[in-house]
Amino acid sequence: MAIGGIASTGGVNKKYPGKLTHFVLRSCLVAAMGGLIFGYDIGISGGVTSMGPFLDKFFRSVAKKKNHSGTTNKYCQYNSQMLTLFTSSLYLAALLSSLAASTVSRKFGRQRSMLFGGLLFFAGGLFNFIAQHVWMLIVGRVLLGFGVGFANQAVPLYLSEMAPSKYRGCLNIGFQLLITFGIVFANVLNFFFGKITSDWGWRSSLGGAMIPALVIIIGSLWLPDTPHSMIDRGNHHEAKEQLQKIRGVDNVDEEFNDLVAASIASTRVEQPLRKLRERKYRPQVSLAFLIPMFQQLTGINVIMFYAPVLFNSIGFKDKASLMSAIITGGVNLVATCVSMYGVDRWGRRTLFLVGGVQMIISQIVVAAAIWAKFGTDGSPGDLPQWYAILVVFFLCIYIAGFAWSWGPLGWLVPSEIFPSEIRSAGQSVTVSCNMFFTFVVAQCFLTMLCHMKFGLFIFFAAFVVAMTIFVYFMLPETKGISIDEMGSVWRSHSYWSRFVEHNDDNDVEMDQQIPPVHTH
Repeated sequence: MAIGGIASTGGVNKKYPGKLTHFVLRSCLVAAMGGLIFGYDIGISGGVTSMGPFLDKFFRSVAKKKNHSGTTNKYCQYNSQMLTLFTSSLYLAALLSSLAASTVSRKFGRQRSMLFGGLLFFAGGLFNFIAQHVWMLIVGRVLLGFGVGFANQAVPLYLSEMAPSKYRGCLNIGFQLLITFGIVFANVLNFFFGKITSDWGWRSSLGGAMIPALVIIIGSLWLPDTPHSMIDRGNHHEAKEQLQKIRGVDNVDEEFNDLVAASIASTRVEQPLRKLRERKYRPQVSLAFLIPMFQQLTGINVIMFYAPVLFNSIGFKDKASLMSAIITGGVNLVATCVSMYGVDRWGRRTLFLVGGVQMIISQIVVAAAIWAKFGTDGSPGDLPQWYAILVVFFLCIYIAGFAWSWGPLGWLVPSEIFPSEIRSAGQSVTVSCNMFFTFVVAQCFLTMLCHMKFGLFIFFAAFVVAMTIFVYFMLPETKGISIDEMGSVWRSHSYWSRFVEHNDDNDVEMDQQIPPVHTH
């Protein structure tokens, strides 16, 4: 039984034979490239929306306020619902496509879902590159969103299913690492393309989305599918050979039989999304909803979407704001590597809690610094160099806290907690919730900045306090537990056990009815 919400790992935690093979490392690296398209989009949009030629062509009212910034409230110069729709429309499309991606991923495999996502993202990048009207920008963003929805649904599942349980956290965080790399890559391109005074600057930035799209398209053509997915589609012999190749040993009978048993149970589920409403799945569904919600309410995408816009709004010059975005993106990348190192050593809960405290402190300091300079009326003026460095420093502290906690773990934990029969549907819930709250934050941010001013950082800090308390009491530790033995963490938790304990006997009876499966 757990004490104070901290779960012991009661129950059976099987240790299957096997090792971390070069084949698994290569496959997970290629699959994690799916994070590039999400990261590139997060990094590119804010830089483009701060480029003068882009604003002059599509958002002249914003360009006018920016060009007359000497008489404009600094907090409000980018306040435009159409401008925020340009950014946020992608995430609304990703929300919708993630639901369809569940079916594609289950029936045709994770690899096909990644391929389809890459093709849609490429089409969106091409459409934005040739855009002549705002509606063309929005259509391009919607296509990009469809691609992101498919990739984000398939990649975390693929990584969790391929990795040995001992290394699952590290390999799954490869997805977040590639997201951060995509952000840095996009920020660097924005810095150089921002110097171009013609339309070719912003067109090159938006059209650059075709590069990471090609990476995931080509990579997914090479990728093998996971044994879980192959068994679900009835390819048992190929799945066992694949499992032997993945684990690097011939004796995989126990793990293979467990995968087949889980697959047989999953075939009894005709409508996985409806199955999620059953009481015994309440713990997984609750976390699949709350973790992505809290992830977005940290305020991180305020920084990542609008970093150049935000820095420009609080007194940085255009080039300085783009450079600051590169710096914060670099911190995000390095800190994610720390998470990869520590997640399977220190555990998920430790990183969540340490990162939460770090974000709370830094957000309060940034809010105080902005208030001290601009007050409540956003009086125009430039930040002294030392003051600008102070603001960027504490933003970097905040980003580092996110990058080794809620950033990667917001994708890792939901992808590893669902049983096989509802895993694809559960991941769709995660992606849909993530995209919904990303859309809400992206659409509301500039208006909130205009009205709440420096208090916006206090607003997000309050959510970080709430979610850190939530993690302490409600999140069990999943480090080192086999993905198909995850049920033990709920039965041993002081709160979640009340939802699953009445099903234990039935689950055991069902497992006993499923005979071992051998292939020849």
